[in-house]
Amino acid sequence: MAELPATMQALVVQAPSVLEIHEVPVPEPGRNEVLARVRGVSICGTDAHLIHGDYPGFWPPSFPFIPGHEWAGEIAALGPNAERYGWRVGDRVAGTSHDACGVCQKCVEGRYNLCENYGKPGLHRQYGHNHQGADATYVVQGVKTIFRLPDGLSFDEGALVDPASIALHVAVRGGVRPGDTVAITGAGTIGLLAADAALAMGAARSVVVGRGYRLAKAAAMGFDTVDSTGADPVAEVRSRNGGLGPDVVLECAGVPEMVNAALAMARRGGRVAAVGIPTEGVTINLQRVVLDEVELVGSRASAGEMRRVLPLVEQGRVRVAELITHRFPLARYQQAIDTFNDRTSGAIKIIVNP
Repeated sequence: MAELPATMQALVVQAPSVLEIHEVPVPEPGRNEVLARVRGVSICGTDAHLIHGDYPGFWPPSFPFIPGHEWAGEIAALGPNAERYGWRVGDRVAGTSHDACGVCQKCVEGRYNLCENYGKPGLHRQYGHNHQGADATYVVQGVKTIFRLPDGLSFDEGALVDPASIALHVAVRGGVRPGDTVAITGAGTIGLLAADAALAMGAARSVVVGRGYRLAKAAAMGFDTVDSTGADPVAEVRSRNGGLGPDVVLECAGVPEMVNAALAMARRGGRVAAVGIPTEGVTINLQRVVLDEVELVGSRASAGEMRRVLPLVEQGRVRVAELITHRFPLARYQQAIDTFNDRTSGAIKIIVNP
């Protein structure tokens, strides 16, 4: 094994919107942890909010902080006991963010994304959120949060396996069944991946609601599309299923008007699964929810879908490579995040290569 360097480059958020590239010590893996050489890390919408300081005291708990949680690379060193789980130096891996306690009731039930010990020191970590992340040359993560990356997938594609798992989870939470008409509100990364995930689960069609170049991308990928800026997008979506509305709506936009549009367009007895996180309160039409028995459920991160989505990505059924629009070295992260935040840039998914 090659000798590891003592220091590495890392993106350090010193304070909200204050980004610096620093030379910092290479972290050491602890028990049941690995040190991985990060080859590709993608920018998530949560990263942009965290960097801007939209979740003060929560994500991150304090500054300075190293963000980043959608990544892929290879194992560079093993912490004590990690070898017993079958990991070896050189293994190609993709990472996810939730390193849950494993013993609370939710973890035991397989819903580790809802760990009841969330954020408690020594029991739970969410990398890149409340614990140091992967926007660096190396990252340390627990063995529960890494997954073997197939040889047929590049590291850049591997960096999108985590958002692909989130997209599959929202489709699972939506209860998509074979033959369903599924509408997806929001044509960003999660929305486009969720449209693929719904089809992989047997949906007859995915109808993507959005605007601008992202909606054009949805059309180019072969999805039915509805312009959210049109005269009556709700009626247009409902018309795609004989005026009855879609069986399932996957709300991936996270803005109040689209939450209400999702509830309005769902078929009677339909199901709305929301994965978008509004940064402000939402007033919903509860009368519609009650009288038409429309189910509204939340969807947080993923809970076991990393393993299940990997073969779908490898087979091209959940298409991650088509969403990569830009690549930047870590040293140009400021330009990368500015491009991500610029709605005229054409950006969908941006990869940073440390």
